[in-house]
Amino acid sequence: MKKTIAAAMLGLTALVAQPAAAETCGGVYTVKSGDSLSLIADRLYQDAGKWSVIHSRNIKKIGPKPNAIRVGMKLNMTCLNGLPVGLPGGKLISETKTVVAKPVEITKGDATIRHRINLLTADDFAPFTGKTLHNGGMMTDILNAAMEQADPEEGFAIHWVDLWTSHEEPLLSNALLDGGFPWYKLDCENNTTHPRCRNFEFSDPMFEVLVLMFTPKGRPISYTKDEDLFGKTFCRPQGYERHLFNERGRNWLKDGKVKVIQPLTTAECYQMVLDGQADAVVMNEFTGRAQLKEIGLDDKFDVVPEPISIQTLHVIIHKTHPEAKALLTMINKALGDIRENGTYQSIIEDHMARIWSEF
Repeated sequence: MKKTIAAAMLGLTALVAQPAAAETCGGVYTVKSGDSLSLIADRLYQDAGKWSVIHSRNIKKIGPKPNAIRVGMKLNMTCLNGLPVGLPGGKLISETKTVVAKPVEITKGDATIRHRINLLTADDFAPFTGKTLHNGGMMTDILNAAMEQADPEEGFAIHWVDLWTSHEEPLLSNALLDGGFPWYKLDCENNTTHPRCRNFEFSDPMFEVLVLMFTPKGRPISYTKDEDLFGKTFCRPQGYERHLFNERGRNWLKDGKVKVIQPLTTAECYQMVLDGQADAVVMNEFTGRAQLKEIGLDDKFDVVPEPISIQTLHVIIHKTHPEAKALLTMINKALGDIRENGTYQSIIEDHMARIWSEF
């Protein structure tokens, strides 16, 4: 009897001595009956508005329509501010802590850089590029990691010229620099005459971003088919291209099915929508949300949970560049390599945590 009690006590001691399972963040969620991205976001992130985080992370699996999830589909969940916890495949919480933001260091060049691969970007395109953003922004961080992975013999440098309009012409057209980033790729199959389609080669996508409609609370837009948007007036600030309204042959703007107004600033756009001069502001989700918060109107707008477009960001190289094909091959391979070894997703999740903490 004593031996039995002793054995039981040993078993209890061993049980108590077992360390608690380390808590993890992110991982894989399996879609259940009745789920929607909003419900999943509400349950796992405690914020239904983070449905777009799940959509963006799984865009290739879900497709352009966020309601196209199916029971049994396995969705990769980004770790944001310590959530979600307890999913299979997650990272240890200790491994997901955001480091202090480090603005990009810009060094002066000299004549020796002429022999390097010289890449061009500009400020004020948050969260993708920006001198005060962590590591120069999400896309600067990604391309820098890719180039370090490629490790070209001649070396590389990233340059900042803040006049975006000078990039395509003349800086890249004259090969004064080798490539520029990040640039949207237009629907070039149906837009062959656009200068960017006619003159530039595109890398593989660096990132896919949802373009969403921001509508005033109390004046929602239901968008399940193209016809739902016919007759609407959209606002998009000057400098933001309108090609997305004609992409993939839908020709909404070209055929007069929708109208687009373009004031100088994003703030003017939001105010014009509130005043009833337009039905929605159309912006990529990050710029749209950031501008709303900056001007103090984030509590007056909702986001339509159906992207009006999905745009991809790329490195562009002028077709006349003598090494265009070789450079793109190198960049594409490096982008593939950092996706394969996990560097890409680590960078994306790091930046996403910073972005969403501000919203």
